[in-house]
Amino acid sequence: MTRATTAQAAPTPAPQAKPGGVAFVGTGPGDPDLLTVRAVRLIEDADVVITEEPGHADMVQVVRARAAATGEETSDEVEFIDGGFGEDGQPLTHAARAKVVVKQAKRGVRVVRLLGGDPFLYASGPEEAQAVAKAGLGFEVVPGVSSVGAVPAYAGIPLTTKDHREVAVVTCGDKVDWTRYADTPTLVLLSAVGQIGDIAKQLIATGRSPQTPVAMTRVGTTTEQQTITSTLERIAADVRAARITPPAITVIGSVVDLREKLSWFETKPLFGWRVLVPRTKEQSASLSNRLREFGGVPEEVPTISVEPPRNPQQMDKAVRGLVEGRYEWIAFTSVNAVKAVREKFEEYGLDARAFSGLKIAAVGDKTAAAIAAWGLRADLVPSGEQSAAGLLEDWPEYDEQLDPINRVFLPRADIATENLVAGLIDLGWECDDVTAYRTVRAAPPPAPTRDAIKTGKFDAVVFTSSSTVRNLVGIAGKPHPSTVIAVIGPATAKTAQEHGLRVDVIAPQPDVDLLVEALAGFGSERRAAMVENGEPVTKPSDRKPSARRRKA
Repeated sequence: MTRATTAQAAPTPAPQAKPGGVAFVGTGPGDPDLLTVRAVRLIEDADVVITEEPGHADMVQVVRARAAATGEETSDEVEFIDGGFGEDGQPLTHAARAKVVVKQAKRGVRVVRLLGGDPFLYASGPEEAQAVAKAGLGFEVVPGVSSVGAVPAYAGIPLTTKDHREVAVVTCGDKVDWTRYADTPTLVLLSAVGQIGDIAKQLIATGRSPQTPVAMTRVGTTTEQQTITSTLERIAADVRAARITPPAITVIGSVVDLREKLSWFETKPLFGWRVLVPRTKEQSASLSNRLREFGGVPEEVPTISVEPPRNPQQMDKAVRGLVEGRYEWIAFTSVNAVKAVREKFEEYGLDARAFSGLKIAAVGDKTAAAIAAWGLRADLVPSGEQSAAGLLEDWPEYDEQLDPINRVFLPRADIATENLVAGLIDLGWECDDVTAYRTVRAAPPPAPTRDAIKTGKFDAVVFTSSSTVRNLVGIAGKPHPSTVIAVIGPATAKTAQEHGLRVDVIAPQPDVDLLVEALAGFGSERRAAMVENGEPVTKPSDRKPSARRRKA
């Protein structure tokens, strides 16, 4: 007998995954908020993004900016490749698009191919994915919200109800047999704008009533969305009158009548309002996001630039004193002050542990949130008005029996008022009032923006401080009298009035969220009054040009 060997053969090395590949990501019908969680993560990490529509690049920037605002890491830079049109400006065929995708996938970087709606529904995703697979590269498909269902939903039109369960989606062309859809309760038409007159005639010829309700919605889910409702016999004329242009989704059937009760998007209080946001770039994100929630279209125009102090020695000395235990309190009067101190800490290699034993005050909830993001908790936040005055109302008097140190570190802007310092001194405290950052006037905005401000092309402007009023007027001129002026408080209102502006909205408290809600309330009341009077709902910028006076 031979002895059986017990030695085992060396394991075969696992094959290495080939570099490269592509994610086919559905972007939905246009609203960035309709992206899936997976889509957002892939966009954040992408090295190369192959776009299909003009708005895709802006969508990517919005997603990545939101990630940066929340502290999430993204790839350093993203390269954009146009997958919709060639160098000659002509639309690419499916085969040409597939070649573009494969070429980028072979580079071995993270490639995201964006497609409108869903990649595998009325899109070139299947052909492009087959080309990637043929090249031996990996890919994944991230479904997107299809415009077929999303656009009617944003128009307030359900495609099915308990009484109407059958729907047909038709891509319009020259060879559609409309008799097949004579009895289908609900039709959803794609690419029907230019042919709607002929389509309506053919549907009537199949036996549909000329009074069958029809709705056409262009650029659905965006703040430019426009919906007209009509009937089969009148839809062609109404489309011409309203100057509806592609892209648009058409719905035919009795479900259209439900729009009167279910319209929710186009009835938002600030729907389609172009709102000027004159703030520092760092502070505009939350305000702009709130405006979008109410249907507004924010346009950020920096009026203030935040820069380090000219002489950093005072700040250096104060930070050393903080570490050495010189202060009992540190009072933050703005998010920028928190940022300035944090940057100085990082410069010295310090972290939040240096605040051990130190009491922290914040002028309001937003500042307290910035402190919390640093891993710290504010010991004092105003219980009433969120301002320096409100902070003083709750600030304790110095008690030599309870407080071992009587000194307060106050890092602030170079233009801050002296009221807080004087109030603290009255309470028995000594203050080191330190310039932590400077606020300087930003460069003027581009000429088209300045023209829009002066001629009333903005529907509203929101002022969050007196300095934003002064600086906006200084760099761009006064807003047109038709523009709605919203301010964050009485002091800002006074400054606006001193500059000849009519103040329409004042926030009940100096808070950005409350300011936006007050503006939305104004817009809602304005809209309700128009509806009640039987007037068409218009925006403040929708003014008829005044007729020139003729000489007698």
